[in-house]
Amino acid sequence: MIARQSGAALLAALMLSACAGGVIPPSAGGPAPTRPVSGGSSGEATRPVPATPRPTLPVDLPADPALDKATAVGLGVTRGPDIASLIPSGERSRLALQAFRISCPTLMRRTDTSGLTKGSDWNNACAAASSWPEASASEFFSRYFEAVQVGDGTAFVTGYYEPEISGSRTRQAGYDVPIYRRPTDLIDVDLGQFSDSLKGRTIRGKVNGTKFVPFDDRSQIVSGTLAGRGLELAYAADPVEFFFLQVQGSGRLNLPDGGVMRIGYDGQNGRDYTGIGKLMKDRGLIQAGSMQDIMQYLRAHPAEGAAIMNENKSFVFFRELTGAGPLGALGVPVTAEATVAADPKFIPLGAPVLLSLDRAEPNGIWIAQDTGGAIKGANRFDSFWGAGARARGIAGGMSGRGSALILLPIGSAARLAKP
Repeated sequence: MIARQSGAALLAALMLSACAGGVIPPSAGGPAPTRPVSGGSSGEATRPVPATPRPTLPVDLPADPALDKATAVGLGVTRGPDIASLIPSGERSRLALQAFRISCPTLMRRTDTSGLTKGSDWNNACAAASSWPEASASEFFSRYFEAVQVGDGTAFVTGYYEPEISGSRTRQAGYDVPIYRRPTDLIDVDLGQFSDSLKGRTIRGKVNGTKFVPFDDRSQIVSGTLAGRGLELAYAADPVEFFFLQVQGSGRLNLPDGGVMRIGYDGQNGRDYTGIGKLMKDRGLIQAGSMQDIMQYLRAHPAEGAAIMNENKSFVFFRELTGAGPLGALGVPVTAEATVAADPKFIPLGAPVLLSLDRAEPNGIWIAQDTGGAIKGANRFDSFWGAGARARGIAGGMSGRGSALILLPIGSAARLAKP
């Protein structure tokens, strides 16, 4: 996801424990949007607006053991209903058209690992999108797309956002939490170069003499092991807010002079990610486990909170962003209230997704422009809500369940029919 450490929903990331064995956490490699607002006083969890989700379609899942269930085609695809009456008009569809339009150049040349489409399938829709009037965006989607359901179609949707925290380009009173650039001695090793059995696995660390060893963990970095090396990109005012920004992987620093500095993911130390929300809930320190609950405890118990944050040994490095952004896994800027992160093994990146959930705010058309470490499997999505208190309030408590339809260019679904 947007250069963030989570692909993935902030709450989900905070609750989940990540991978083991020193292999780079899967959430550490993608782009990512961001989340919190300074001070923790704004952006309280938004009360959900209930809705009745559209039922999933009946489906017979493939029984052939030779089929690879790790892709959409292997899991099974069911033709969906006519979508003309299902796509709502309004802002969500307009934003989705904008997001689809900017995704097209990458979408048409990208290899679709889900097996659902080929690059050329998108040509007509992308050509039309370039000049289609946004006022009739819902008509665009109903004219150029048809729906399919992947697997059982049961959707689970969380949320993420672009954090805004107080920061400074220089160290000064009230701004003393270092935000580091990626160290030059942080090295990625592709294990597949050494053994075919390790293809696709990567570790990250540093060289110490003649040995390759793990890079410094969070507690060591916070204690100052990188200090004095000229790696300080900026300084945050609040270690709790910065911790949450690291989980997201990118964000905005509100500077003392009123300016804004945008920072984005530039690597991670290779240590396993540990979701502190789960730790805290298991220990009875919090009850509900929302982002707001976690932050409240960390602020009320600063010493214990610092120790808990250090139990997540993962540490994220940043670079300054000067162009449009934040960027998603497609390499294009994500769009607030139109971008979702998805698993590219099941959803073509760049494809429209039609959500119908038990909470109203996310219902409608989204574009799969991002990925995330916790966003795995068919019909698992992470919705991007932008920046600011409203985005934080919605994303921090987002948990919607219902059904999902994937929109494919008209004609492409015919290839997926069983012989």
